[in-house]
Amino acid sequence: MSQRPLATSVFDEPAAAAAWQTKPSWALVAGADEAINPEVERFGAKRAGATTRELEGASHAVAVSRPKEVADLIRDAVRATS
Repeated sequence: MSQRPLATSVFDEPAAAAAWQTKPSWALVAGADEAINPEVERFGAKRAGATTRELEGASHAVAVSRPKEVADLIRDAVRATS
């Protein structure tokens, strides 16, 4: 079995607006990520205007290696938007 899009139009239909331009966002920068350069993560977060938390020494698998900090960031985002 393979995953397929619901319709091929998803590849052709332009988005009306990027959600990150109008909705609040949060980002986590994994300071020791070797798969995605942390500078790239910081750049994307800044461009999106995200509330950013950086975890020094965190790897790319940050949800596995630092689950409490990831959950704390998610809870902060939920509290800020509810």
